[in-house]
Amino acid sequence: MPLEPYLTQIPAEIAAVSDYEAFARARLDDNAWAYVHSGAADEITFRNNRLAFDACGLRNRALVDVRGGHTRLELFGQTLHHPILLAPVAYQRLFHPEGELATVRAAAAMDAAMVVSTLANHTLEDIARQAHSPLWFQLYFQSDREFTLNLVRRAEAAGYQALVVTVDASIAGVRNREQRAGFHLPAGISAVNLQGMPQASLALAQGQSQVFDGLMAHAPTWRDIERLRQLTDLPLLLKGITHPEDAKLALSLGVDGLIVSNHGGRTLDTVPASLHLLPAIAEVVQGQIPLLLDGGIRRGTDIVKALALGASAVLIGRPLIYGLAAAGALGVVHVLRVLWEELEVAMALTGCRTLADIHPDNVLATAP
Repeated sequence: MPLEPYLTQIPAEIAAVSDYEAFARARLDDNAWAYVHSGAADEITFRNNRLAFDACGLRNRALVDVRGGHTRLELFGQTLHHPILLAPVAYQRLFHPEGELATVRAAAAMDAAMVVSTLANHTLEDIARQAHSPLWFQLYFQSDREFTLNLVRRAEAAGYQALVVTVDASIAGVRNREQRAGFHLPAGISAVNLQGMPQASLALAQGQSQVFDGLMAHAPTWRDIERLRQLTDLPLLLKGITHPEDAKLALSLGVDGLIVSNHGGRTLDTVPASLHLLPAIAEVVQGQIPLLLDGGIRRGTDIVKALALGASAVLIGRPLIYGLAAAGALGVVHVLRVLWEELEVAMALTGCRTLADIHPDNVLATAP
């Protein structure tokens, strides 16, 4: 079947973020859909990220005066108008011809911070030139550490305001849905920011493991984080922290923030839902540095739940892509607007005038 044309206005039947999924599917081929709408292995973590929010209830409060309320917050010296950030998603031209350039314009329109992927389809400089809201750079360590440092220096020079190192995906997860679809990058779509990088070659001896001795041979370790902390003055966040012991190590190395994330269920299947992992990390951090969360956010009520359990802000990945695939920058703007408005409604009905008013007693661990 031919693909549907991109929307030029948002129809009334798109009332919630989840409504975008069907509109995105109608505009993406099987190859692109397998990439965005897949998880690792049996996709248990992928599903549970969403189910965790459904199983968490909110306590409403009556007769609270919330006049003058707002959703503003400060993160790393930056004033954000709301706690909804656009997560780093690779290869956004798979979903719309303008790719990250559409997303960064949407971020500007909605005063949203955007995290740009190492695997973007536009140069980090071109994206920065169109940015009018906070821009962070997501870093994948490359086998060539000097090339990796050059990416950091480019981000610094282009005006990126924070560095987000993904630490939970040194190798790709086993994504069977992609395998069954024969996923591939179409002609003309590539990780342009990695052009010119020397390619490492590693010959395996007989008996060596393709995973341990091959794919993981140049994987980053805590020593790389320690060195990077010494080499940049940008706020440094680690994305993909799920274990309290890793949170302790990050604190000891002077990391500025953590993102509790299981990579949208795309790397290691059966890792618990991000929302379930958050409280234990918050217990370790004790407010010393900001915690962010991604995975499963589809409603403004989800944001209140995440903040109540210890997050300072949240990131959205698939929702931004569903919006982008349906209607380009317009779709991303609408996704953000819906979530922001729903957040304000949820705050008002739980008696929270500001984000600082959101506390653990606003939630019930299991919905009745």
